[in-house]
Amino acid sequence: MIENVKSLKAFLTCTLLINFILISLTGRADAPVPPPFKFKTVVIDAGHGGKDPGAHGAYSLEKNVALSIAKKVQRLIKQDMENINVIMTRTTDRFIELKRRSEIANENNANLFVSIHCNSSPEGTAKIAHKEKGVMLLVYGFHRKGEQMEALRENASIYIEKDYKKNYDGYSESNPTALIILNTFMQKYRKQSILFGELLNKQFINNDGRKSQGVKEQGVLVLAHSAMPAVLVETGYINNPGEEKYLNSEDGQNAIASSIVRAIKNYRKEIDTR
Repeated sequence: MIENVKSLKAFLTCTLLINFILISLTGRADAPVPPPFKFKTVVIDAGHGGKDPGAHGAYSLEKNVALSIAKKVQRLIKQDMENINVIMTRTTDRFIELKRRSEIANENNANLFVSIHCNSSPEGTAKIAHKEKGVMLLVYGFHRKGEQMEALRENASIYIEKDYKKNYDGYSESNPTALIILNTFMQKYRKQSILFGELLNKQFINNDGRKSQGVKEQGVLVLAHSAMPAVLVETGYINNPGEEKYLNSEDGQNAIASSIVRAIKNYRKEIDTR
C-alpha cells in the first residue's frame, strides 16, 4: 500500500521529465518537433497590488510605482515594436496571485516575462547615511543558498493568498525533489534570462547613468513558475529618499520604461541571430 502519495507524485513527475529529456537527446524520428521560433509575445508583470502593497517609501508604495512603470512599458512596446503582443498581468490596483501571474504568461506562450518591482533595504525609511541605491536584475537560481533575502521578501506574497498551501504545495528551497523538477523546466531558459538581464543592465548603466547591483540569481517564485525566459527588475530602492523621488517622477518612470523596451528590442535581435 502506498503511504506517501506526495512522494509517488514527485517520483512520477521526475520520471516523466527524465523520459522527455531522453527523447529530446536521442533525436528519434517520432519525437515531437518544436515549431520554428518566433518572438511575438511579452508579458509585463506589475509586482504586488491590491491587498499586497509591497515595499514602501516615505510617501509611496511599490505596487503603485510598479503599475505605473508597467503601463509605460506597455505603451512603448505597442508604439515601437510592431507585431509584438504585450500582455499585462494587471492593469489596475488588484491582487493577483503569484501562481496566476506565471500562468498568464504560460497560457499565452510568452517569449519573455518581465516582472517590475521596487527594492527596499532593511533599515526601511530611517534616515541613515549611505542608503542602498540602484537597480538589480533577478533571474531564477535554484542552487543559491546564501542570497535568499530578496527571494524571501518577494515570496512573502504567497502567504496573503487564500489557498497558498494548495497552490504552492511542495515549494521549498530545501526540497531536493522540488529543485530537480524546477531545474529541469528552467534550465532551457536560464541563459536567455541572463542574456536579457545583462542587456537591460547595460541600458540602465549606459543610457540612464544608474548605479547597478547587476544580474543575480535568486529563488523568486514568480520566475520559477514561468516557462520562458524571465527577469524580475528591481527598479530602485523606494525607501531611499532620492530613489523614491526618481521612481515616482514622470522622467524617472519614462527612463526606466524606455530602457526596458530598448533591452527587449536588443534581446529580440540577439536571439533571432542565434
